[in-house]
This record gives sequence, C-alpha cells and structure tokens, in this order.
Amino acid sequence: MGFEKLVKISVKEIKKYVPGKSIEEIALKYGLDPENIIKLGSNENPLGPSPLAVKAIQEKAAKVHLYPPSDALDLRSALSEYTSYPEKNIVVSGNGMDGILDTMMRLFMSPGAESVIPIPTFSYYEIATLANGGKPVFVKRDSDFEISHRDILAKVNSNTKMIFLCSPNNPSGNVIREEEVRKILDKTRAIVFIDEAYVEFAQADLSGLVKEHENLIVGRTFSKAFGLAGMRLGYAIVPEWIARDYMKVMTPFSVDVLSLAGGIAALSDSKYIKKSIETVKKGREQLTRGLEHLCRVYPSEANFIMIDVAPRTAAHVCESLLKMGIIVRDCTSFREAGDSLIRISIGTQAQNKKVIAAMEMII
Repeated sequence: MGFEKLVKISVKEIKKYVPGKSIEEIALKYGLDPENIIKLGSNENPLGPSPLAVKAIQEKAAKVHLYPPSDALDLRSALSEYTSYPEKNIVVSGNGMDGILDTMMRLFMSPGAESVIPIPTFSYYEIATLANGGKPVFVKRDSDFEISHRDILAKVNSNTKMIFLCSPNNPSGNVIREEEVRKILDKTRAIVFIDEAYVEFAQADLSGLVKEHENLIVGRTFSKAFGLAGMRLGYAIVPEWIARDYMKVMTPFSVDVLSLAGGIAALSDSKYIKKSIETVKKGREQLTRGLEHLCRVYPSEANFIMIDVAPRTAAHVCESLLKMGIIVRDCTSFREAGDSLIRISIGTQAQNKKVIAAMEMII
C-alpha cells in the first residue's frame, strides 16, 4: 500500500508512447484476414530484412548461450567502414535509436535541466527527458514544419543540456538545413542530438559536422533502410570524449549476439540497401502524384509522406482505411500536430496503388 509514491514525480507527467497499430490487432478488431492487411503505419521496410542478415542470424543462433562482446567491436568496425568514421567515434545500442537516446540522457540529463524540442516530432525525446528528471521546452514549427536557428536559440538558457533535431523529421519528412545546424552548434554550450533515422532516403546527411563540433551527436538506426526494426539496433557518431563516457553508463552487453551478426551482414548487403532506397524514392513519387489531387502532400526525404486531409479529420480517414485493411498513422498523438495530419509509410508499388485507390474512395 502506498508504494506508488516511490515512483519519480517526473514519470507521472509522461504520456504513454503511442506506437503504430499492429496487423494482429486490426485483424482481430475488424475481422480481417491478416494476410490481406497492408501495414504502412510504422515506417518499416516493405522489402523485409536483408537476406544476408537473415542468413547470418540463422548461423549464429546456436551461440545465444554466450554473452556477446561488450564493446561490439566487430559491429563498430563495420560501421566505421560504412560511415567513414573511426571506431572510437561510434557507439551502439541494442534497443535501436531509443537505446542511444536513453544512454545519452543517462549521461547528460539531470533533475531540473532542460531539453529543447521542435514540435511536432518524435515523442520519445520528451519521454526520455522527463524520465531523467529534466524539463522539455518546446518550439513550434511553422506551417511548413520548418524550424530556424533563431527559434531554437531563443529557448536556450543556462539550464539547457540537450537540443533535439530530427532530420528528416518524423512525422513531416523535411530536413533541417546544414547552415541552420551550424549556427545552433556555434552559439550554444548544449549537446545537439540529430536524429538521422531516415538519412539513407535523404539527399544529404549531417554527420560530417561531428568532425568540427565537440557538442554534436548523430544518432541512427538499422530499423529503416536495413530492414531490421524487429532487432532494435542503433548507433551514433560522436566526438571521442562522448564515446568514452558513453561506454561507462551504457547497459552491459547491450547488443545481443544475433543483432551483432545481423547488423554486420546488413551493412555488407549493398545490393539490398540500394534496392531499399530506390523502392522508397520511387514509392514517394508514386504516392505523392497519386494523392496530391485529393489532399495536401508535404515534401518528404524519409520513407514516408505526411498528408493533410482537412477539413476531414485524420481519425475519420484512418478509421476508414483500417476497415479496408490499410494501416497508416494518425498524427494526432504527436504534440501540436493538430487533428488532420496522417503519415503514410512507403510500401511496395502494389501497396501504394491500393492506398491511392482507397483514398480516392474515402476523399
């Protein structure tokens, strides 16, 4: 009795994370055949996992009784080749980008400290801040979901520990310009965390700035372009001093044996990576052209597009799509996103075609 009082007060303020809906729950709710449901609500890879990754995971299955190497050196070496950064500038996590975020917040965030978060964006930045006793400070994006260095820096003060920038941004799909990031880095003593989960689908990345700035972290994931969302594998490119302290506070043996094998193999599967990127770029164009006469489609450099279905509500349109066996993401749960935005993951050409046809029936 009364043990709930032991829970940190800051945790009481956290709103539960809202994930994309699963095929199983939609099949059960609407009485649909799971095989006929299209899942385009969680930004997963429509091609499935890398075949080389699957083979490597199968070959390592008999080794799961052993602990993995604590430094994940083989994976970091493979990432070094992929990113052109030395192993000493690369850290990894066994819980995707979220694991990187959690460990960095454990390293930097303290009670009463603040993080600056442009919104709408990925909600876990807010959750991680509150969970570590910090205070999230929000900056509203403009009508095109752009953000400037002036908007960010106006919210920075002596208590600011972290600034979060998602590029391409989730759920809007737009990127932040390099010159804007440089101005933020040059004029703040806070740590700037750039979430590049979708960078493989964008025209450019910002990781080169790590060589110039000691207060920059660039986080990435294997969940999107590499098709390993179910393995929860993430990494970050960081200054050497951050990497040293990160290793002190990270969860021991964070990356499991199978994830290590799968990640290394996926990095070597250049044919699969190329096909993943091409599928997304062609699919983005297909969905944009198919939907732009029905609703506003925002430009995207990610593996999804965001649309505005006003004057209809996102809830109404998403519910109509669910009944037809199509899962997309109602963006209402994103702070300050309003009630008419929908995020649609890029699928195969056939899946995209079905989405367009369904939207034409609804709108």
